[in-house]
Amino acid sequence: MKEIERRIQEIVDRETRAWDTQDVDLLLSIFHEDMVWPWPEKNTDHDPANWVMVLGRFDHDRWKEFYTKFFEQYRLVHNRREIEKIAISEQNDGALAVVDIDTLWVNRETGEENHWKGRTSKVYSLVGPEWKMTMHTGVLQY
Repeated sequence: MKEIERRIQEIVDRETRAWDTQDVDLLLSIFHEDMVWPWPEKNTDHDPANWVMVLGRFDHDRWKEFYTKFFEQYRLVHNRREIEKIAISEQNDGALAVVDIDTLWVNRETGEENHWKGRTSKVYSLVGPEWKMTMHTGVLQY
């Protein structure tokens, strides 16, 4: 069990490094091909009926284009992340990481802030020999 927790920790850390360095390829390396990412329009929007699907199912080229443009448009001010919990399924093939984040981006042209602050749920599945993120809720304040 500790080995699996270590592997999930590594994926969370890899994702953090990807945001910190704006490394699109590193970010895309964590996603399963069936990854979906529902996102609340506001971090107080707990009702999933109000969430949106911006990117749809993972598509390497589409998501690479999206995040490349995002990193060109926004400058990272800070990216603070802390794992609150890692849970592993009894079968050792599914995992959940609960991560509190405080990530602030500023639009390079307008100066408008894009602040991701709250709690996320990151869901992983063991695919062959590696773990991949299959689902992630957007940031919510609890």
